[in-house]
Amino acid sequence: MMRILLFLATNAAILVVISVIFNLLGLKSTLDAQGVNLNLEALLIMSAIIGMTGSAISLALSKWSAKKAMGVHVIEHPQNQTEQWLVNIVAQQAKQVGIGMPEVGIFQTPEPNAFATGMSRNNALVAVSTGLLQNMNADEVEAVVGHEISHVANGDMVTMALMQGVVNTFVYFFATVIGHVVDRVVFKTERGYGPAYYVTQIVMQIVLSILASMLVMWFSRYREFRADADGARLAGRQKMIGALRALQRAHNPEDLPGQLAAFGINGGGMQKLFMSHPPLEERIAALQNQR
Repeated sequence: MMRILLFLATNAAILVVISVIFNLLGLKSTLDAQGVNLNLEALLIMSAIIGMTGSAISLALSKWSAKKAMGVHVIEHPQNQTEQWLVNIVAQQAKQVGIGMPEVGIFQTPEPNAFATGMSRNNALVAVSTGLLQNMNADEVEAVVGHEISHVANGDMVTMALMQGVVNTFVYFFATVIGHVVDRVVFKTERGYGPAYYVTQIVMQIVLSILASMLVMWFSRYREFRADADGARLAGRQKMIGALRALQRAHNPEDLPGQLAAFGINGGGMQKLFMSHPPLEERIAALQNQR
């Protein structure tokens, strides 16, 4: 509940700050003088509604879409010793961090991977791949589960959705302003909206979304370090380091789509700006230096 209130307060603050900046810099009067007659306050509110709504819907559908996209088999009644052990580990760690028991699932892929998703700390899904169960020992799997349980306990799915909502607000707002400027000032459209507005608005949404994604990915990398540290406290630091090293030994890992990627391996260089996860060597080093 606190995150929701913080999210609403943050968006309200964004509306106020942008409105104040536009008025202090005289940007609204400048736009009006150029024939760009925009109601910036109304646009800000509309942008926030659009940005928050899309993010909220994505969060609400996260478990359902994850199950469908990854073909997750939810363990309702354990059919073998491995499934029973996995459910017990999740239950034990969930109790340690004080969250409701997540749904536990397994999805078919030969690569070791796992993810957690859901609307809240008490309405989550933790799923691991068959490749993870087959290629990691019990200690390493326990550490991976600890990492995912930490994501749930930290409210990372909610926080990421809220942050994306804020980013969406900015993107839609500025793309619309730029579209109006190009349409009215450059192409001299006097009434309604010309083709230039729609083309520019769409192009700028794409461009600004790509730029904004760097901020979202930075936060995603930060939360991975935090989940590693918290997972290490749940399962043991050496177990977590062992799990990350096991991932390094894995060949040709396949990234999970979008927000489902939870324990994937990513590239480096400039690509790092758009990575949802830090390089494994950095994560291992961070754990080794942890006090």
